[in-house]
Amino acid sequence: MISPRTGRRARANRGIRGVLASALAVGLVASGQLLAPASASAETQTPEDTGTVELSLTAGIHGVVAPDAPVTATVTIDNGSDAALAAGRVTVEINKTPLADAASLTAWLNGGDADGTFTSIGSEESGDVAASESASTSISATSAVLGDLTEGVYPLRALISGPKISGIAGATSVLVVTGDTDLQLTVVVPITATPADGGLLSADELTALTAPDGALTAQLDGAAGTSAALAVDPLIPAAIRALGTAAPADATAWLARLESLSNQRFALQPGDADATVQARAELPELLSTLPLTPYLDPADFTAPPADGETPAPTPTASGPELPSDAELTALGGAESGVLWPLGDVRTADLAAFDDYLGTDVTTILPSTSVASESGALVEVDDHRILVSDADASAVLSEAAATADESDRERTITSGIARLSLVPQASLLVGLDRDETRTADALRETILALSSIADLTPLSEARASDPASATIVSDDSRDRADALENLLADEARLTSFATILDDPLVLLSPERIEILRLIGVGTADQFVPGTATHRTETTATLNAVGVQPPSPVQLFTAAAPLPVWVHNDLPWPVNVTLTSRPSDARLDIEPRTEVVAQPASNTRVKVPVSARVGSGVLDVRFGLVSPTGVHIGTDQTATVTVRAEWEGIGLGILGGVIGLLLVLGIIRTVVRRRKDKAADSDA
Repeated sequence: MISPRTGRRARANRGIRGVLASALAVGLVASGQLLAPASASAETQTPEDTGTVELSLTAGIHGVVAPDAPVTATVTIDNGSDAALAAGRVTVEINKTPLADAASLTAWLNGGDADGTFTSIGSEESGDVAASESASTSISATSAVLGDLTEGVYPLRALISGPKISGIAGATSVLVVTGDTDLQLTVVVPITATPADGGLLSADELTALTAPDGALTAQLDGAAGTSAALAVDPLIPAAIRALGTAAPADATAWLARLESLSNQRFALQPGDADATVQARAELPELLSTLPLTPYLDPADFTAPPADGETPAPTPTASGPELPSDAELTALGGAESGVLWPLGDVRTADLAAFDDYLGTDVTTILPSTSVASESGALVEVDDHRILVSDADASAVLSEAAATADESDRERTITSGIARLSLVPQASLLVGLDRDETRTADALRETILALSSIADLTPLSEARASDPASATIVSDDSRDRADALENLLADEARLTSFATILDDPLVLLSPERIEILRLIGVGTADQFVPGTATHRTETTATLNAVGVQPPSPVQLFTAAAPLPVWVHNDLPWPVNVTLTSRPSDARLDIEPRTEVVAQPASNTRVKVPVSARVGSGVLDVRFGLVSPTGVHIGTDQTATVTVRAEWEGIGLGILGGVIGLLLVLGIIRTVVRRRKDKAADSDA
């Protein structure tokens, strides 16, 4: 279809990735006579510049028409200006020279460039269009008017003229004439959902996603009843099952519906993790989740009593039986041996995939990764690859994500035209990872493909006869090096986590975050995401440590030395405080066991005693885990030792007390003598 409607140009240009763009400029004379279209290189004003009138064009069924069949074209006039548009005449023209390939299709839709000449297939009067309103005009053409069009993709355009109409750009589209070839087309739809914290979806998130108007519900609504295969992130069912009896009712119903659908399905890697980067990093096996027990609450897995029954006794210390990770992530009815990684795969990576899964793997790759024009299934050194048409998949992914019907119809037409220009008998369309598409857009996109092909299940595509092909990829290790750094940080966290009663409360979410970081659908955010994650890891490693101490004056031979241990983690930690004086004038307890409370500072009293002598020395404090791993940064306290001052102070105090006693005695004697003298005088 055509140029975008008012207010949608920017979105359409982004959404269709340059495939559908500015319309062909048309100059109109004041008399209303139609002139030849302007050159494609001529500058045309966009809606953002003028806010004026635009045309859009549709023809046939999603742009498709059978040979020797009549066609009806619909031209929509969208008046985005502040004034009414006068009545005019709409003309639809076709170029009977078919477009040769995808490049020529792009040139036509982007800039209006096409070989051959245009002829009119009909015109109709258009009525007045009020400001900010739209109106449609239908133009029908018989097979005789179209002529003997053979199978192919033909440029189509719409123009408008009239005495009071000028400067309105035309609209470009295509007409796809189908042939007798039975094209087999397989569609794969990924179903993913990313939680805000990077771990498992929470109950609140699942409630929103699986509600009747939720994003996950829309995915099933759009795919149900079609032949599309579903590629599901197993962490979605894991998040639902991990909540046990506390799982939202809608989420439980969504999972049951997923497993009851007739659509074939297979599991993505957890978190949609990319297998290619793991093979490039030469990992011995694919990364998997660590035990998900931190996400399980035993209380949610205690079966409630049935009506009339005596409530079950309180669980014993061992608690109820909890589901295993395999049970949490299971996807009922899923096909095995399928991987859908990023496209930069080498032949050696394909061999690694077989080793990872212990079977002959079918890998889904974009057509940009394979040098072949032989169909959906190819074979590279005995490794089977399902090839998705990269160009058409990108355009149709945009269609499935477009809510506006006019924009979506234009995008679907472009995607179908691109598939029609591929000379294969079988094709695969792999939609992009998208967590926001609507059910109507997804469903219409999938069903529209039946206008040019027979939609076949994934299993049939896998079972077809493969053609020979070669891999086209680079040997870049940038992502692999970054993954190795992430795993090195994870190893440091593993040692650090020994201070926790249950290290998995830290390590299990960490592994899931790494899996999501290397996800296929988030590849464009891998670099900034990795940098942010490593910064957060460093902060976690520094979350427990000794607070910088203040200088200490030690005036007694024995006293406790106060030290503060900070713990910014949300869990209590078990550490050992080590104390090492710089010389022997201070005798200090070398190891003190500490249980630091979560999100707080814990005061520790370290027993010390001063030996003979005085002066200034340093005491170095540090923390180690129960397994001897150094925790945090050591701190040094300056201690001033005045051990002899205690004796001096006691001597002075004794002397003062003795002096006071002597003075008291003298005062008493003097007073008695005075009293005796007074008695004698009397």
